[in-house]
Amino acid sequence: MPKICEFFGIKIYVYWDDHHPAHFHATYAGEDAQVNIEDLTVMRGRLAPRAMGLVIEWAALHQRELRKAWKQAVGHKKVSKIEPLR
Repeated sequence: MPKICEFFGIKIYVYWDDHHPAHFHATYAGEDAQVNIEDLTVMRGRLAPRAMGLVIEWAALHQRELRKAWKQAVGHKKVSKIEPLR
């Protein structure tokens, strides 16, 4: 499960052999949310509202890179890191 980014204590992962639709996992303070890459909706789980807002802001800026990371992960290739939110 490659960690592709970390910012403000939030960690972003794309898991090997994960189920469709394309999504990423965001973890913060012991909570986990799965976010759909295409429409940036929360598929499962939750984060504190402020953390979730930062995740969605970051994902909107890096949607193209997230699609690439998903394809790399499901293809069992090295997954590219993505710049953090600053």
